[in-house]
Amino acid sequence: MLNIVLFGPPGAGKGTQSERLIEKYNLIHLSTGDIFRANIKGATELGNLAKSFMDKGALVPDEVTIKMLESEVNKHPEAKGFIFDGFPRTEAQADALDTFLAGRDTSITKMLALEVEESELRDRLAKRAETSGRPDDANPEVIQKRIDVYNAETAPVADYYRRQDKFHAVNGLGSIDAITQRLYNAID
Repeated sequence: MLNIVLFGPPGAGKGTQSERLIEKYNLIHLSTGDIFRANIKGATELGNLAKSFMDKGALVPDEVTIKMLESEVNKHPEAKGFIFDGFPRTEAQADALDTFLAGRDTSITKMLALEVEESELRDRLAKRAETSGRPDDANPEVIQKRIDVYNAETAPVADYYRRQDKFHAVNGLGSIDAITQRLYNAID
Protein backbone atom coordinates (compact mmCIF):
# COMPACT_ATOMS: atom_id res chain seq x y z
CA MET A 1 0.00 0.00 0.00
CA LEU A 2 1.35 3.43 -0.99
CA ASN A 3 0.54 6.03 1.68
CA ILE A 4 1.87 9.51 1.10
CA VAL A 5 1.80 12.56 3.33
CA LEU A 6 1.79 15.56 0.98
CA PHE A 7 3.15 18.37 3.07
CA GLY A 8 3.68 22.09 2.70
CA PRO A 9 2.46 25.48 3.78
CA PRO A 10 -0.87 26.98 2.65
CA GLY A 11 -0.62 27.76 -1.07
CA ALA A 12 2.25 25.34 -1.78
CA GLY A 13 0.19 23.43 -4.36
CA LYS A 14 -0.82 20.36 -2.37
CA GLY A 15 -4.34 20.21 -3.86
CA THR A 16 -3.14 20.63 -7.45
CA GLN A 17 -0.39 18.04 -7.10
CA SER A 18 -2.61 15.60 -5.22
CA GLU A 19 -4.88 15.33 -8.26
CA ARG A 20 -1.96 14.22 -10.42
CA LEU A 21 -0.60 11.74 -7.87
CA ILE A 22 -4.07 10.24 -7.40
CA GLU A 23 -4.39 9.63 -11.13
CA LYS A 24 -0.93 8.14 -11.61
CA TYR A 25 -0.87 5.91 -8.52
CA ASN A 26 -4.62 5.20 -8.12
CA LEU A 27 -4.75 6.62 -4.60
CA ILE A 28 -7.56 7.99 -2.44
CA HIS A 29 -7.17 11.70 -1.69
CA LEU A 30 -7.84 12.68 1.90
CA SER A 31 -7.67 16.44 2.31
CA THR A 32 -8.42 17.58 5.81
CA GLY A 33 -9.44 20.94 4.35
CA ASP A 34 -11.99 19.24 2.07
CA ILE A 35 -13.19 17.02 4.93
CA PHE A 36 -13.58 20.08 7.17
CA ARG A 37 -15.41 22.04 4.47
CA ALA A 38 -17.82 19.13 3.83
CA ASN A 39 -18.55 18.87 7.55
CA ILE A 40 -18.94 22.66 7.82
CA LYS A 41 -21.27 22.78 4.81
CA GLY A 42 -23.27 19.90 6.29
CA ALA A 43 -23.35 21.79 9.61
CA THR A 44 -22.24 18.67 11.48
CA GLU A 45 -21.27 19.00 15.12
CA LEU A 46 -17.60 18.41 14.26
CA GLY A 47 -17.90 20.80 11.30
CA ASN A 48 -19.23 23.64 13.44
CA LEU A 49 -16.47 23.06 15.96
CA ALA A 50 -13.79 22.98 13.24
CA LYS A 51 -15.17 26.21 11.69
CA SER A 52 -14.81 28.11 14.95
CA PHE A 53 -11.05 27.44 14.86
CA MET A 54 -10.56 27.85 11.09
CA ASP A 55 -12.25 31.28 11.10
CA LYS A 56 -9.46 32.49 13.37
CA GLY A 57 -6.72 30.89 11.27
CA ALA A 58 -6.00 28.43 14.10
CA LEU A 59 -5.51 24.67 13.87
CA VAL A 60 -8.47 22.42 14.59
CA PRO A 61 -7.83 20.30 17.72
CA ASP A 62 -6.22 16.91 17.07
CA GLU A 63 -9.06 14.78 18.41
CA VAL A 64 -11.58 16.43 16.04
CA THR A 65 -9.29 16.13 13.04
CA ILE A 66 -8.37 12.50 13.75
CA LYS A 67 -12.00 11.40 14.18
CA MET A 68 -12.92 12.96 10.82
CA LEU A 69 -9.91 11.41 9.06
CA GLU A 70 -10.36 7.90 10.48
CA SER A 71 -13.98 7.97 9.35
CA GLU A 72 -12.88 8.80 5.78
CA VAL A 73 -10.16 6.11 5.67
CA ASN A 74 -12.63 3.50 6.90
CA LYS A 75 -14.93 4.31 3.95
CA HIS A 76 -12.27 2.85 1.56
CA PRO A 77 -11.30 -0.66 2.77
CA GLU A 78 -10.07 -1.73 -0.70
CA ALA A 79 -7.87 1.33 -1.36
CA LYS A 80 -4.43 0.85 -2.94
CA GLY A 81 -3.22 3.75 -0.83
CA PHE A 82 -3.93 7.26 0.36
CA ILE A 83 -2.61 10.76 -0.05
CA PHE A 84 -2.90 12.64 3.21
CA ASP A 85 -3.13 16.31 2.21
CA GLY A 86 -2.95 18.77 5.09
CA PHE A 87 -2.50 16.03 7.68
CA PRO A 88 -0.77 15.38 10.00
CA ARG A 89 -0.16 18.92 11.22
CA THR A 90 1.33 18.07 14.60
CA GLU A 91 3.60 15.32 15.91
CA ALA A 92 0.69 14.07 18.02
CA GLN A 93 -1.38 13.72 14.84
CA ALA A 94 1.51 11.94 13.08
CA ASP A 95 1.79 9.52 15.97
CA ALA A 96 -2.00 8.95 16.01
CA LEU A 97 -1.93 8.35 12.24
CA ASP A 98 0.90 5.81 12.59
CA THR A 99 -1.04 3.99 15.31
CA PHE A 100 -4.25 3.99 13.27
CA LEU A 101 -2.49 2.75 10.09
CA ALA A 102 -0.58 0.08 12.02
CA GLY A 103 -3.95 -1.26 13.12
CA ARG A 104 -4.72 -1.68 9.41
CA ASP A 105 -1.33 -3.39 8.73
CA THR A 106 0.07 -0.44 6.79
CA SER A 107 2.10 2.72 7.39
CA ILE A 108 3.16 6.00 5.80
CA THR A 109 5.45 5.27 2.85
CA LYS A 110 6.82 8.80 2.31
CA MET A 111 6.33 12.39 3.33
CA LEU A 112 6.73 14.67 0.32
CA ALA A 113 7.26 18.28 1.39
CA LEU A 114 6.58 21.02 -1.16
CA GLU A 115 8.96 23.87 -0.37
CA VAL A 116 7.89 27.38 -1.45
CA GLU A 117 9.05 30.86 -0.32
CA GLU A 118 6.58 32.89 1.79
CA SER A 119 6.24 35.74 -0.72
CA GLU A 120 5.22 33.22 -3.39
CA LEU A 121 2.72 31.62 -0.99
CA ARG A 122 1.06 34.99 -0.32
CA ASP A 123 0.82 35.66 -4.07
CA ARG A 124 -0.64 32.21 -4.80
CA LEU A 125 -3.22 32.46 -2.01
CA ALA A 126 -4.34 35.92 -3.12
CA LYS A 127 -4.81 34.61 -6.68
CA ARG A 128 -6.65 31.53 -5.40
CA ALA A 129 -9.04 33.75 -3.42
CA GLU A 130 -10.21 35.30 -6.71
CA THR A 131 -11.44 31.93 -8.04
CA SER A 132 -11.93 29.58 -5.08
CA GLY A 133 -14.67 31.26 -3.11
CA ARG A 134 -12.56 30.64 -0.01
CA PRO A 135 -12.73 33.73 2.23
CA ASP A 136 -9.71 32.51 4.24
CA ASP A 137 -7.55 33.10 1.14
CA ALA A 138 -8.68 36.70 0.63
CA ASN A 139 -7.59 38.30 3.92
CA PRO A 140 -3.83 39.07 4.04
CA GLU A 141 -3.82 38.99 7.85
CA VAL A 142 -5.46 35.54 7.93
CA ILE A 143 -3.04 34.34 5.21
CA GLN A 144 -0.06 35.49 7.27
CA LYS A 145 -1.52 33.92 10.42
CA ARG A 146 -1.94 30.60 8.56
CA ILE A 147 1.68 30.75 7.34
CA ASP A 148 2.91 31.66 10.83
CA VAL A 149 0.91 28.81 12.41
CA TYR A 150 2.33 26.43 9.78
CA ASN A 151 5.91 27.54 10.50
CA ALA A 152 5.52 27.35 14.28
CA GLU A 153 3.29 24.31 14.74
CA THR A 154 3.23 22.24 11.55
CA ALA A 155 6.69 22.47 9.99
CA PRO A 156 8.20 20.56 12.96
CA VAL A 157 6.23 17.46 11.83
CA ALA A 158 8.85 17.10 9.09
CA ASP A 159 11.33 16.09 11.80
CA TYR A 160 9.01 13.25 12.83
CA TYR A 161 9.28 11.77 9.33
CA ARG A 162 13.01 12.60 9.03
CA ARG A 163 13.58 10.40 12.08
CA GLN A 164 11.76 7.59 10.22
CA ASP A 165 13.77 8.29 7.03
CA LYS A 166 10.52 9.00 5.15
CA PHE A 167 10.96 12.76 4.54
CA HIS A 168 11.61 14.02 1.00
CA ALA A 169 11.87 17.75 0.23
CA VAL A 170 10.53 18.76 -3.20
CA ASN A 171 11.06 22.16 -4.81
CA GLY A 172 7.55 23.64 -5.15
CA LEU A 173 8.56 26.41 -7.58
CA GLY A 174 8.26 26.28 -11.35
CA SER A 175 5.63 24.93 -13.69
CA ILE A 176 2.97 22.57 -12.39
CA ASP A 177 4.33 19.85 -14.71
CA ALA A 178 7.90 20.31 -13.45
CA ILE A 179 6.78 20.06 -9.83
CA THR A 180 4.70 16.96 -10.65
CA GLN A 181 7.72 15.27 -12.23
CA ARG A 182 9.81 16.00 -9.12
CA LEU A 183 7.12 14.34 -7.01
CA TYR A 184 7.00 11.29 -9.31
CA ASN A 185 10.78 10.99 -9.07
CA ALA A 186 10.62 11.13 -5.26
CA ILE A 187 7.98 8.36 -5.17
CA ASP A 188 9.52 6.07 -7.81
